[in-house]
Amino acid sequence: MSIILKELADFCGTRIEGGDPSTTILSAADITSAQHGQVTQLTNSRYTRYIKDSTASACFIAEDLSLADVPETMTLMRCADPELSFIKAVELLHPGKVYNLNIAPQAVIDTGVTLGDVYIGPYAVIGENANIGDGSEIHAGAYIGNNVKIGKNCKVFPYAVIYDDVIVGNNVTIHSGAIIGADGFGYKFRNNAHVKVPQVGNVVIEDNVEIGANTCIDRGALGSTSIGSGSKIDNLVQIGHNNKVGRNVIMCGLTGVSGSCTIEDYAILAGSSGIADHVTIGSGAVVMARSGVAGDVKPGSQVFGSPAKDKKTAYKEQIALSKLPELLKRVKMLEEKIQSLEKDA
Repeated sequence: MSIILKELADFCGTRIEGGDPSTTILSAADITSAQHGQVTQLTNSRYTRYIKDSTASACFIAEDLSLADVPETMTLMRCADPELSFIKAVELLHPGKVYNLNIAPQAVIDTGVTLGDVYIGPYAVIGENANIGDGSEIHAGAYIGNNVKIGKNCKVFPYAVIYDDVIVGNNVTIHSGAIIGADGFGYKFRNNAHVKVPQVGNVVIEDNVEIGANTCIDRGALGSTSIGSGSKIDNLVQIGHNNKVGRNVIMCGLTGVSGSCTIEDYAILAGSSGIADHVTIGSGAVVMARSGVAGDVKPGSQVFGSPAKDKKTAYKEQIALSKLPELLKRVKMLEEKIQSLEKDA
């Protein structure tokens, strides 16, 4: 859609400075490529060099940010939080597709299903006794198992799979290829064979959670694997059985969490981090990228490395290791001098 710049500023709660407030804004773009008719943002001082030659019509910036060489044709949109204001602008200028609330004739709906005012796409499958709330969208080819409960205003994208008995709250987004509620990985080794432990629990996902593409969340062996409200899970994440994930947790791509872990509120698991079973990650703790955690992590701490340890200690060790080749040369030189002195003695 398009909007007059002054109207956009009012919508986003910003103060305009310079340029032409009557300019029509058509879309949003990043600071390196934005052109006339587009709005951008500047939230990192490393990108100030792009302002001078930019042809963008408008730019969101902080109230106290001082800029030189701003083009005469650019309107600055000053605000307390330019990132959030820019997000509002992007959502307005680039609205998502709105699906009519109806059921495609190719969808397969089992018996005992309760549907609110929903969109069900072609070839979606809804299992027996499932319950889906108002405003939710089940896209083409998605599978919703028996006894699944999905709240209001949820989006389940194509070819996502939700196994039996899973409970999903309101305003939850599950992206394509995600699998929710598959069996946990539980076996006992007896008589030279791996005996499967029955996985008879479920998965409970609270409100406002987003689950990335091709992410897997296993059902509990007994009881529930749970994801707390507001948590955001990236693509290609593995969450094992009986994990308890708190509120507003961030899990980045390729993270793997073994079974029966507790990830407390506001924790961050960066990309490719790995968590051993029965570990607790404390509230607000940060596990840095490619770290391997084998023990509990204290609330508010930052850990790095494999095995993970306090970030400062790990960095010192990395610096020491980088000096090891030079230290070995010095040791060899000292050994040669000692040998020479011993011969002369």
